[in-house]
Amino acid sequence: MKKKLIQPWVIIVTVLVVIIIACVGWGISMNNKLITEAEKVEAQWSQVENQFQRRLDLIPNLVETVKGYASHESETLESLTAARAGLSSAYNDAQAVQQAGQPGDDAGMQAYSDAQNRLKGALNLYVNAVHEAYPDLKANEQFLSLQTQLEGTENRIAVERQRYIETVRDYNVMVRRFPASLIASMNGFETKPQFKADEGAATAPQVSF
Repeated sequence: MKKKLIQPWVIIVTVLVVIIIACVGWGISMNNKLITEAEKVEAQWSQVENQFQRRLDLIPNLVETVKGYASHESETLESLTAARAGLSSAYNDAQAVQQAGQPGDDAGMQAYSDAQNRLKGALNLYVNAVHEAYPDLKANEQFLSLQTQLEGTENRIAVERQRYIETVRDYNVMVRRFPASLIASMNGFETKPQFKADEGAATAPQVSF
């Protein structure tokens, strides 16, 4: 008996079906990977926000501790009064930009970063002014505890911010790189805004108040 020959069109259709199945499988796998990486970015942003919020929460306690210690404070202490006003303004700005949520673009991220940097600078000025006005306050147990917590928070901010930078970098590379960029554009995955890494951002700073 003669063997039946497989028709060429059957081979072609089979190959096409295999290719289509492989492409669909790859697309689903890549889409799931993009979702996972996007979730990593969101999770890491939450860690950054947690540390910035921790600093915001500690500042009122610090100010109240100084007020309690210096109940005899005179308004003639202009440097301390001005420093406290600057801290209050920077605190309100940072709180407002943080309540707006995660920035959606580079300009928003820059505004967020600038607000936090202004707060950090104002906090340093305030604490230095407190030290000049009340040198004995360095021995106050509550003040020392808050100072230690703030120093630890600054270190955590640097670490979590650097981790966010690295997580966003990996995600953005995936979104932009071909052929993953095809799936990203089809499913609405866009690049995430990035912090501009400060010099030495990979190392937690040694903050001295």
